[in-house]
Amino acid sequence: MPVSHTFVALHYWAGSGCAFDRLRAALPAHTQLLAPDLPGFGTQSAPPDFDYSVAAYADWVAAYIQRNSLTSYTLLGHSMGGKIALALAARQPAGLRSLLLLSPSPPTPEPMSAADRAAARAAYGKPEEAAKTFTSITNLPLPEILRGQVIADNLRSSQTAWNAWLDHGSRENSSALMPKLDVPCQLLVGEHDRAISPATQRQATLPLLPPGTMLQLVPGAGHLLPLEAPLAVVAALGWAWPS
Repeated sequence: MPVSHTFVALHYWAGSGCAFDRLRAALPAHTQLLAPDLPGFGTQSAPPDFDYSVAAYADWVAAYIQRNSLTSYTLLGHSMGGKIALALAARQPAGLRSLLLLSPSPPTPEPMSAADRAAARAAYGKPEEAAKTFTSITNLPLPEILRGQVIADNLRSSQTAWNAWLDHGSRENSSALMPKLDVPCQLLVGEHDRAISPATQRQATLPLLPPGTMLQLVPGAGHLLPLEAPLAVVAALGWAWPS
């Protein structure tokens, strides 16, 4: 069966493209999902002179889309990947049809106290801290194999990419670019997201999205929507592909 639509999925900070494996398995056969590891995470090393800014990540994703010869696609951005997806979508790239944001880092600086940033910096490379992070950012029960995957992804992040996001990327303000968004958007947020709360999304993300964009809460879910609630994500994607 020929592919009727492609989804390009951008993962969360300290994660990898395999965070979308459950989502890929639940999509209709006539669609495809591409979920690259972003530079500095998973198995993807950063290009020479990569500066880890949101713009640099958007450049990298744009090049990835070009290498895959995509002419019609939807962007999915989860958490950190959401901030990157918004920056890329604001460029009005050819072929982009729609945008689904999953508990995104807002276009404005992500709200995080100095103490929390320092604690996150100090947690780098520590298995016990990675396990604590898994507990704090999920709310629905997940199989042990997925818990292990989340922890392993956390621990194989490069320290440069880890610190760059905490110190700079998450603080970037791209709100001035948001009026350039010209594709349909949806915003999906876990009801019990403790990393970036529904209240933050209502205040810092939703008002900057195109008029008519809906915010949908996923009952019971935490921050890791592609793992905790893949069927809810697929349902939200239903409007994006041709019938």
